[in-house]
Amino acid sequence: MDEIETEILVIGAGPGGYAAAFLAADRGKKVVLVERENRLGGVCLNHGCIPSKAYLHATHLISEARRSKQRGIIFAEPQIELNTLREWKESVLEKLAGGIQGLAKARGVEVIHGRGHFQDSHTLRVETDQGQRFIRYQQAIIATGSRPAMPKAFDLGNPRVMTSTEALELASTPKRLLVIGGGYIGMELGMVYSALGSEVTVVEALGGILAGADSDLVRPVMKAAKAAFKEIRLSTKVTGMTTAGRQIKVITSGAGAEDSREDHFDNVLVAVGRRPNCDDLGLSNTSVQTGAGGFIQVGPGQQTDDPAIYAIGDVTGGLMLAHKAAREARLAVAALVGETAEDPTELLVPAVVFTHPELAWVGLTESEAKEKKINFKSVRFSWAGLGRALSTDATEGFTKLIVDPDSERILGVGIVGQGAGELIAEGTLAIEMGATAFDLAETIHPHPTLSESLMECAEVFYGASAHVVPKAKKSTD
Repeated sequence: MDEIETEILVIGAGPGGYAAAFLAADRGKKVVLVERENRLGGVCLNHGCIPSKAYLHATHLISEARRSKQRGIIFAEPQIELNTLREWKESVLEKLAGGIQGLAKARGVEVIHGRGHFQDSHTLRVETDQGQRFIRYQQAIIATGSRPAMPKAFDLGNPRVMTSTEALELASTPKRLLVIGGGYIGMELGMVYSALGSEVTVVEALGGILAGADSDLVRPVMKAAKAAFKEIRLSTKVTGMTTAGRQIKVITSGAGAEDSREDHFDNVLVAVGRRPNCDDLGLSNTSVQTGAGGFIQVGPGQQTDDPAIYAIGDVTGGLMLAHKAAREARLAVAALVGETAEDPTELLVPAVVFTHPELAWVGLTESEAKEKKINFKSVRFSWAGLGRALSTDATEGFTKLIVDPDSERILGVGIVGQGAGELIAEGTLAIEMGATAFDLAETIHPHPTLSESLMECAEVFYGASAHVVPKAKKSTD
């Protein structure tokens, strides 16, 4: 086939890749977008964010139906049709992918499906169903994302041992499921399978789940998980795994020798991290350099060590979040058209765990402040004092602010509870704009809403919340 020439080449059509392609096209650039899968959207749309949240929403309805008994509304025990549930999930993905395809066409972005391999710093070979195609480009953006890590000790070649990719296919509901890893993927999918009827056990090597979040924010999630799961084993490692007929035999060990156990599970979900999709891209034919874990090294504007190539999203490491990749797409496009490049290390990226209850945080955490010896004051507002929370049985939540006591600027926000993922955006905006606790306290929030908790929390900082009794001042007599 004839060689294709373009100004900008984007490899990978996930939230970072398609955003970069569209933004570059909007700047008047000729853009070619290469995607190895048949459907656009990347890992997030096809094997991650979207299908997992669809399942979390659907299965949360089961829990809500059961909880409604205390409100005087009684439902029959739900009947779960996995085929219909999968078909509904697929319909959601098809609609979103179709929308992305339409946006690409409207912008004149040429989409080529196939596996890309760098021939040199300005040429990409693409293996398509119709044969090889060669693309000559002026500048390229790598946005190939990541895949679930599967340690060799767990890779038995047995379909009963799953990563998140296979787990989201929802082929069946195992009677006994082991989840290895207490991060956000393990906890979210554990809750999905638990709601569907699986007996879930979580094994986590660290002393707590959801590393990175403050322990007080994690506590309500841990409480809910203990009620939903059969067991959560912390400070525990899997030391052996073998096929045992139609089950998987798993040996675990804790802190002491007496903690060694042997169990049998119908399925095992391995959720112990992710690896970058760049080991078969032909990077050795360019000047692109990789660092620890095989992640691509980037500098200001997401530029790699090769002047013609940029990289964004999961493939560069750090927080592996779709919204971070989308933001980095803007940085890369701005840099390659000659605008001032922003330092990617200064991005303010909110994190959300879509468990029930949800957990979200942004900016400085309390544990980070202590570790870095940063002067701060932490204030909390319990949702038990919110009318909206009481009326929706969401009183397990609370909102927390990390505030600089001298300037009164908001340094960090943490929220745990219903809809925390929606509420955290206000906290992100407050930090981004350099808002003080006073700014937040003086902003009128609608009543009754969960968003009032941010205002109330800021009022607690000044000891002025109408719904919190101020602490008695020590006598100076």
